[in-house]
Amino acid sequence: MTNKNPTTADWDYPYDPLGAFCHDNHVSLEPTGTGALDNLKFAVKDVMDIAGSTTGFGQPVWLNSHEPASESTVVINQLLNAGARLVGRTIADELSYSLTGENVHYGTPLNPVDPARVPGGSSSGSVSAVAGELVDFSLGTDCAGSVRLPASYCGVYGIRPTHSNVEARGVIPFAPSFDTVGWFARDPKIFEKVGRVILRKCEATEPNRLLVVSDAFALVEPAIRKALQSSIEHLRQRFAISTEIEVSLDGLKPWMECFRTIQGAEIWKSLGSWITAENPVLGPGIDKRIATARKITESQVTTARAAHKQFVDRLQKIMTPGDVLCLPTSPRVAPLKGTDTNTIEDIYRYQAMCLLSIAGLGGLPQISLPMAKLDNLPLGISLIGLPNTDIQLLKMATSLENNRQE
Repeated sequence: MTNKNPTTADWDYPYDPLGAFCHDNHVSLEPTGTGALDNLKFAVKDVMDIAGSTTGFGQPVWLNSHEPASESTVVINQLLNAGARLVGRTIADELSYSLTGENVHYGTPLNPVDPARVPGGSSSGSVSAVAGELVDFSLGTDCAGSVRLPASYCGVYGIRPTHSNVEARGVIPFAPSFDTVGWFARDPKIFEKVGRVILRKCEATEPNRLLVVSDAFALVEPAIRKALQSSIEHLRQRFAISTEIEVSLDGLKPWMECFRTIQGAEIWKSLGSWITAENPVLGPGIDKRIATARKITESQVTTARAAHKQFVDRLQKIMTPGDVLCLPTSPRVAPLKGTDTNTIEDIYRYQAMCLLSIAGLGGLPQISLPMAKLDNLPLGISLIGLPNTDIQLLKMATSLENNRQE
């Protein structure tokens, strides 16, 4: 069932020197209207339904055990209606359950900044296509950081929107409490335009206080903190007030553990019956995470959900209208391809999820800005706003870039 869209010809397969696009279920679509996105090309992560084509989810057994979709994902239709042209599906990490960008079945899309390093995942093909200038923007999904982390690794703009602020109908469910549809762009103006097309709600409060998250910066190595310092100072100039704050009085590890428990339980609920029925061969790291998710108990979930409420209460206590949190997007630059699985799990993934779980647990919008480098490798710095302040964050990305060019 690796059906192509019947209207797709072989010759329209996109130029793909980066290995970013899907082959078996390739599909492209012309715009259905005109608007803010006229003459722009985009790609979508292979977790989103397109009518007449089968969604692959980064896993060949999934592709071959599912039927073509009867309808397209709502957000894809919105973009086509606004004048954008879909050029193809992009490779996703297997079952979206990874942050590296490596896929043993379909290969690892290149990180255009440094091909020896991973692009980040699980929206790996989407970020590669944008960073490599194959498309103007691309859609990904972000549950635990699958847009934000790749954006940092590849030096582009990326957003995890407010939870439920972008229509997710037609996207494969993963962990619904945290699932979001995000996007990448190189140009902040295009980054903002996409948001104005697909975001549902917009709070008008202007950001006026920058809260630099000291416990988040304490998690990263001194070299990372130093590399981000000039970006922080640049951001401070944009706000009337700037101060430091601790998000968690007990460290961010409990936040990460809470997130991982709820996420794992929901992933098994979403995928468990299919995994049990099909028994697919899963790649390194994916197999261990699925095995762990399978063992999570109801008691553990109950405890985690109680902690989740406390963390949300904490965020509501420390943030008032106009506040924006500032923190590193990633604790490190992109790791080298083939890094030992245990190192990825114990160091990269653990540290990253401590940072990335804040917005996830809070259901808050977060943008990663490509404002820093370490040894010529990109480092993202992130801004987190209150619910439905997504447009305000996108506007800030545009204004910051304009100020840097002046």
